[in-house]
Amino acid sequence: MKLALISDIHANLPALQAVLDDIALAGVDRIVCLGDIVGYNTEPAACVAAVRRHDVLCVAGNHDLAVSGRITTKTFSGAAARAVAWTQRCLARDDLNFLAGLPLKASIGRKLIAVHGALHPQTDCATVRLDSDERRLQSFHTLMADPSGARICAFGHTQHVGIYEFRKSRAVALSETKISLRDDAYYLINPGAVGQLRERDRRASYMIVDLMQQTVAAHRVSYDLSAPLTATRRAGLAPPLSFIPVPIRVSVASGLRALRLDRPVRQFAGLLGL
Repeated sequence: MKLALISDIHANLPALQAVLDDIALAGVDRIVCLGDIVGYNTEPAACVAAVRRHDVLCVAGNHDLAVSGRITTKTFSGAAARAVAWTQRCLARDDLNFLAGLPLKASIGRKLIAVHGALHPQTDCATVRLDSDERRLQSFHTLMADPSGARICAFGHTQHVGIYEFRKSRAVALSETKISLRDDAYYLINPGAVGQLRERDRRASYMIVDLMQQTVAAHRVSYDLSAPLTATRRAGLAPPLSFIPVPIRVSVASGLRALRLDRPVRQFAGLLGL
């Protein structure tokens, strides 16, 4: 089975369409979305329609949960909470019901488990970010104990491409963007984001997982970033400091992260749309 993994679409239709067009050339058996179909950008209905039209297997992201009323926005940034309220007013009841019915996790062929935030804990797993060694280790242990026997957990939420391997009692972050899966290892993999990237590379990203060939490969796709940004500004959803050039925003956020100031990083990222 050959899977395409996408995540964090965030109502960005130009980015989603570019990724779907690229995936169409790869001959995959199934597309899996790791959550956050909606939020931040202005085309939630079109994005929901696109994933449904392509029969995408979706799990719920924290923005999907908030828009459908399953969680509150008390931990969201101001920009994220505004986008949730705006999206709720824009979506038809059928779209809201679709988001409300999304599971928190899905198992594919007893080979791969899909989640949005983390495989742990049992509750609130869509809101936990696997952005530290400690948290990733917790999800690795949960993966190894999962009755499905799966050795791969695919997650999103951090908006960063990542491949992490647990082997010989040690977890490491792999620098390669294409790897061969080992039979004696477990993996946490993140395809990055389609529509709300928080990396220097502003292209949309996704992953191809070939379960027959035992490979994982990250892919990047260019699209017109100006269109969704213009739309969010017109809708009043653009972050107040979004005029600051992306490299500067990313550099400041990276500096805070290097100092291990996790909460300021999240607040800064939410404020500046990173």
